Amino acid sequence: MMSRKMISFSFQPRTAAAACIVGGCLALAGCAAVPEGHAAHPQDPWESYNRSMTTFNDKVDTAVFKPVATAYKTVTPQPVRTGVTNFFGNIGDLWSMVNHLLQGQGEKAYNHMVRFTTNTVFGLGGVLDIATEAQIPREKQDFGLTLARWGVKPGPYLVLPFWGPSTLRDTVALPVDWKGYVLDGLHPVSHRNTLTVVRWTDKRASLLDTTDTVDAIALDRYSLIRDFYLQQRDPKAQDENAGKIEDFDD
Repeated sequence: MMSRKMISFSFQPRTAAAACIVGGCLALAGCAAVPEGHAAHPQDPWESYNRSMTTFNDKVDTAVFKPVATAYKTVTPQPVRTGVTNFFGNIGDLWSMVNHLLQGQGEKAYNHMVRFTTNTVFGLGGVLDIATEAQIPREKQDFGLTLARWGVKPGPYLVLPFWGPSTLRDTVALPVDWKGYVLDGLHPVSHRNTLTVVRWTDKRASLLDTTDTVDAIALDRYSLIRDFYLQQRDPKAQDENAGKIEDFDD
């Protein structure tokens, strides 16, 4: 494995695996029919593939992720779930701080540094969200949004296996986000993997009500999710909705 000091991701096993999965799934494009009379979206040239991958992801979610998240929500008291959410959100503030710096947003980077230090020192390692109570704003950022601020176009909409909605730009940025996440370097690997499972289970549990609502109201669930994702990954939309939506990846 290459040194962590080298700016290269080509030999990371997780990155290579993700690339292989995406490449293989792209070969399945055309398996799902686009609804008759449906207007083509200019940013969704791979809609047939994307719909088939969305169906696959939904089946996996129904069979695995949603039941696990439901069980987690049922057996875990609300204060504990809130603490888990706060803990991972606090760690995420560090990467948001870095991305705000890369975007030249010094004040927002400072806010996230204060958030992290405040919650880590006074919030029991981030279990308590003291910073939010102190009205220190959080605006989650990732490297895909940093590339957007630098003028990189999003490219086509792309649904990734297991991961969900993305764009070509955001997919390219994923390896950088993985490397930038503090827990990515945690050892032993078993501890890192356990925390990853807890993190995504908690995230999925927090979205149970939201996904049920979307399923109930959407005439075309795929189009609704795609259009919302593309809108919120636009830096201009982020500026307009600052403080209204905390986590656009959700």
